[in-house]
Amino acid sequence: MTVHMGDRRLELPPMDQLAFLAGLGFLAALELIEWPIALAIGVGHELARSRHGKVLREFGEALEEA
Repeated sequence: MTVHMGDRRLELPPMDQLAFLAGLGFLAALELIEWPIALAIGVGHELARSRHGKVLREFGEALEEA
């Protein structure tokens, strides 16, 4: 999803990812989990997602070459 703010363009994660991150923020705001833990979970989740996407792209490229 892309949001245009004047002359700037902001790329947002997919809606399911955005909902997950919003849920983490909500839990941290209610103090059900601490902010550093919510941040660590969010960063770890994004790293795993981006690494997973890279692996899938490389796999797809290998299949195209075969």
